[in-house]
Amino acid sequence: MTQQLKLGRVPAGGSLLRRISADRPARPVYVALVLLVVLGWLVFALDGGTFLGQENIVGIQQRSAALGIVAVGQTLVILAGSLDLSVAYLISLTSLVTAEIMAGADSGVPAAVAAALAVSALIGLVNGLIVTRLRVHAFIATLGVALVVRGALDARYDGPAGSVPESFQHLGYDRIGPLPVSALLWAAVAAGAWLLLSRTRLGYRIYAVGGDAEVARLSGVRTERVVVIAHVLCSVCAGIAGLLLASRLGAGAPTVGTDGGYDLESIAAVVLGGTALAGGRGGVAGTVGGVLLLAVLDSIFNQLEVNSFAKDVVRGVILVAALAIYARGRRTR
Repeated sequence: MTQQLKLGRVPAGGSLLRRISADRPARPVYVALVLLVVLGWLVFALDGGTFLGQENIVGIQQRSAALGIVAVGQTLVILAGSLDLSVAYLISLTSLVTAEIMAGADSGVPAAVAAALAVSALIGLVNGLIVTRLRVHAFIATLGVALVVRGALDARYDGPAGSVPESFQHLGYDRIGPLPVSALLWAAVAAGAWLLLSRTRLGYRIYAVGGDAEVARLSGVRTERVVVIAHVLCSVCAGIAGLLLASRLGAGAPTVGTDGGYDLESIAAVVLGGTALAGGRGGVAGTVGGVLLLAVLDSIFNQLEVNSFAKDVVRGVILVAALAIYARGRRTR
């Protein structure tokens, strides 16, 4: 009852409470992750190599950090029943904003970080307002914003620009023991999102809006505001990923986001983690498992020198299989 009262003025017969408690650990993705690690270990053990060495484990953490941060933001917006296809171009934009403001000087770091996050929040606000006020489907709305950002990048940049100071590059490359700083940043973002979803009124409302926007509205939830906030948070996560990639590259790049495929990859990780694309079911814990699953798969492919075509085929098969398993499980329940 306490959680229902947090949602709004009129509880809807317990239905909202059931929806907001839907963030259960996505066990299938972690079972698949363990099986994949065991398979990788066996393959490399038979070949005389080492799969679970420290260097490879650190590499997996570093490669998954940027995607993980974006996927956490994508989880929030998908749980609210929306979607964001602009994250890849936004990552490129924020990397350039960061590098150009820093201009290789330590004194520019605070201003650059603030500017990158502000630009990200502004793009998220635009996405959210187009979806809620203009009633444009999130797929089309965020794709349109992505094309606008792409046009601005193409018109202004032909290649990398700006530079970041060496002190800022520690974010992308330094380690604390066996843990990369970038992985710790991802963990902090994921923990913050988990706390938001499981311990705050906004988190309950995100689940409620994604589960049934009309029921949430009748219960007193300002559904449009919730969707806008989810989009802003998603874009801020993309901005953080842009900061991280700028620290790794030492400069900004107009294609760093699209080259990494962070838009579709982040959605794939969220879906693999068990979050429903329709919204209202899932959570950050599953998304973390989905990101790690993709990172371990990439590591196996890279060490086996599998070509990119085969990589995409296997990823597609895994994604379709995961969707089929989750759909079958929901029908069974």
